Amino acid sequence: PPAAQGAGKTALIVGAAGFVGGYLARELAGNGWAVHGTHLPNEAVSGPLEAHVLDILDREAPAALLAEVRPDAVFHLAAQSSVALSWKNPGLTFDVNIKGAVNVLEAVRAAGKSCRVLLIGSSEEYGAPLPNEVPVREDNALRPASPYAVSKKTQNEIGMLYARAYGMDVVATRSFNHFGPGQAPIFVMADFARQLAEAEKGLREPVLRTGNLAARRDFTDVRDVVRAYRLLALHGRAGETYNVGSGRAVAIGELLRRLLALAQTPVTWEEDPARLRPVDVPEVRADIAKLQAATGWRPEIGIDATLADTLAYWRGRV
Repeated sequence: PPAAQGAGKTALIVGAAGFVGGYLARELAGNGWAVHGTHLPNEAVSGPLEAHVLDILDREAPAALLAEVRPDAVFHLAAQSSVALSWKNPGLTFDVNIKGAVNVLEAVRAAGKSCRVLLIGSSEEYGAPLPNEVPVREDNALRPASPYAVSKKTQNEIGMLYARAYGMDVVATRSFNHFGPGQAPIFVMADFARQLAEAEKGLREPVLRTGNLAARRDFTDVRDVVRAYRLLALHGRAGETYNVGSGRAVAIGELLRRLLALAQTPVTWEEDPARLRPVDVPEVRADIAKLQAATGWRPEIGIDATLADTLAYWRGRV
């Protein structure tokens, strides 16, 4: 029924200018939500939403916006999301990902309105799972191995504390790798697709630079991921954390092979030592039974379709 899809509800996407924000706005609006989204003054937003300028590090600003919008659900996407940048600037990472989240939670608490908060976390919180811990369950040990991972683990702990201590309606995710058109090329598949598009147009030599291709990761299309977020906003349990992923692991090298099969000109690849991480986990794969039990969600877009769409995006950009 329409009510089960969220028709008539109001959503506030905090951090709507990022990669996921536009997709989430379209997913929500397409299911009857009224959508508001925030961005910084130097950012642009896309998708069917009413835009608001917001700096989540301004402690008073989120409360003022909450009072204006009065959302039924807040989707907290705003983050410094690069592991590499978190090593270079841990202070910024902790400020945005921890202090920013606290400011949003405090604003919701002060509003005094029943409002669900969906905190978007990361599989990086798990760190390196032991061989007997794959697929990774939500109750697995957390071994964050970067400032970014520590910041997301802390964000989750604060959210769960607010749920217990104040009875707030907070749900969290630990989201695994997701990609699609529009993602920044600091992420692996967007980087490969951009390199391939540039090689096809003769803007670089026909050799893709790669990191560790043996690593196996759990990849999901961003359009499936935002559908999971909408369903968790409706059906997740307060005070609970849910893995969001495909439940399958695929080697980076296999994804590269499938991407190169789409090439319009002959292109090869070469390992670049500068792209190798000091520590790389052999396999990361989500156990998604908890998400599926709560929402009935399952991934619907195949990885080959995501690769083709991502490559088409970069062909149009370069």
